[in-house]
Amino acid sequence: MRNKLAVLAGIIILLLVNWSIAGKEKHLKEGKLVYLKLAPVDPRSLMQGDYMALRFAIANEIYNNLPTSDGKHNRWRRNNVTASDGRVVVSLDEKGIASFMHLEDKQPLQNNEVLMRYRVRAGVVKFATNAFFFQEGQAKTYQAAQYGGFRVDNKGELLLTAMYDEKLKRIEARN
Repeated sequence: MRNKLAVLAGIIILLLVNWSIAGKEKHLKEGKLVYLKLAPVDPRSLMQGDYMALRFAIANEIYNNLPTSDGKHNRWRRNNVTASDGRVVVSLDEKGIASFMHLEDKQPLQNNEVLMRYRVRAGVVKFATNAFFFQEGQAKTYQAAQYGGFRVDNKGELLLTAMYDEKLKRIEARN
């Protein structure tokens, strides 16, 4: 009986993992490509390992518009923001570069607007990830990164796909 339960549990786990993978593949294929401008990155982070610590310029605008625990906006009260998750409305220019519009307000989106999910932890606004991993020895290649490219689905979920330079050219690892 235990063997049958173990096999059944294994099958269920494999089905759930494959379902999750299929969902991510669909997200990557069908999601809208959105570019987020990187905030200045500490060059030491690039040299510490095979990853780049990510911060995005739009995060400060979101943070400054978050309500504090007393219900006021956060522009001058940076220490009073509660941990939260939410969605922001961004406007996309003709190239797909996102600009902050406002926090989600349940109003219909315009043609050039997209919802994006964010989370606030320890006073920092974060998106899908706060790091981009690359192959060993590629740090110099990725120093040119100016934008993070994300695929965004209709629920506002983001998947980081690649890093891009100032001309929105995808940065590829060199051999």
